[in-house]
Amino acid sequence: VAGALIAPAALALVRALFPEVIAFGRAMAIWGGVSVLGAILGFVSSGMVASFVSWRWMFAVPIAVSTLGLVAAATLLPSARPAPDAARPGLDPVGALLATAGLVSASYGLIASHEKAWTSAQVLAPLAAGSLLLAVFFLVERRVKTPLLPPGFLLDPARLAGLSGMLLAAAGSLLIEYVLLIYLQQVRGWSAFETAVSFLPFAAALIGINLIAVSIVVRIGAGLATAAGFLTGAAGLACLATLNNSTSFAGVLLPGQVLLAIGMALSFAGAAVLSTRNVPLDRMGLAGGVMNTAMELGPTLGFALLMAVAATRTDAVEGYALAFATASASCVIAAAIVYAVAGRRPLEGAKHD
Repeated sequence: VAGALIAPAALALVRALFPEVIAFGRAMAIWGGVSVLGAILGFVSSGMVASFVSWRWMFAVPIAVSTLGLVAAATLLPSARPAPDAARPGLDPVGALLATAGLVSASYGLIASHEKAWTSAQVLAPLAAGSLLLAVFFLVERRVKTPLLPPGFLLDPARLAGLSGMLLAAAGSLLIEYVLLIYLQQVRGWSAFETAVSFLPFAAALIGINLIAVSIVVRIGAGLATAAGFLTGAAGLACLATLNNSTSFAGVLLPGQVLLAIGMALSFAGAAVLSTRNVPLDRMGLAGGVMNTAMELGPTLGFALLMAVAATRTDAVEGYALAFATASASCVIAAAIVYAVAGRRPLEGAKHD
């Protein structure tokens, strides 16, 4: 709930602080890179805390980060208030309820697929209910005066490509965290601390590429940067697709992690810019909410589908390797689509009404 409240407000604030087009594009590239970096650093720090203190203290990590963010916001952000006569957008409670219920129901069905067959009632019923609720949601949005999601918002090809890119990149983040965690601890017998340390190269590569990702996006454009990120990530996933019971960390897992980290950082940075391209200033909060939804839905949807692919193999490690191979192929396809839609466009920001 907190994340859902923060994301739209934060993006609207970024747009207000960086009104110039190129500056806003740079800010959005940083936004995308930091998003994926936060996820992996949380994973690494939680593993170390669980090893040296207790797994219960993992829940203290978000508290510390939130406290730091609260202090920084109170100290650094301008304390501006809207004018008393400023126009306030209307609410769409019916749309909000339908969208929430639909996404929750569909997500529950996808999560249930980890333990139940896709043809079981426990999976099909919530998926069908979620699909129906979302269909009704889109019908309602075409008729209400102030829709939660304006019908044409997702029709911009570049924006849709950016949101799809964020969804896919977020799915890749969970895939490598979960699969390598299970593989290293259950197959290779590594401790929680050793597993956390093994992800440090991944985190280091994310930090390194984030330092230059903005310059890359500005230089070659958001579409080309996103496509290049997907291709680099595909190469990393292809390395991980050679996984077996005695895979070399230095020879396979390390280069696979580094390539995937570089690809994810680039694709997130570029996709964040694409997702906000040509968005009117008064809809930046909406764009932030849609971006956050894509980032949350990506791991749920992508992970469920890839684990279904993995389940087609009786040997767990072979299944994980097949999931990585499938993800790699998906990234190649995504790169081609993004390049075709937005690969040659220069960096743009939000437009003025």
